[in-house]
Amino acid sequence: MQVVARAGMDPGPFFGMLAFMSVMGVIVLRPLVRAYAERLRGRSQDATLDSRDIEALQGEVAQLRRELDEVQNRLDFTERLLAQARERGLLAPPKER
Repeated sequence: MQVVARAGMDPGPFFGMLAFMSVMGVIVLRPLVRAYAERLRGRSQDATLDSRDIEALQGEVAQLRRELDEVQNRLDFTERLLAQARERGLLAPPKER
């Protein structure tokens, strides 16, 4: 406080801002610290899934597998077409830069 007073500044706003930031820090950090502590203890609320959540996730995984199979089939088809075109000489060789 003496350092601030020697500089010719009123220490009131400084300490008010410090108190405000401390309170806000506690308000913001407290839930984060609590969540981290629960995660360390293994008691996270997000870790428990009911059967509906599991069935929904299984359905989404099955849908993603179907879509991935379709994309793989399209890629295989495109590769076969390009290989045929290359064999027939329909594709121009790559240009050198």
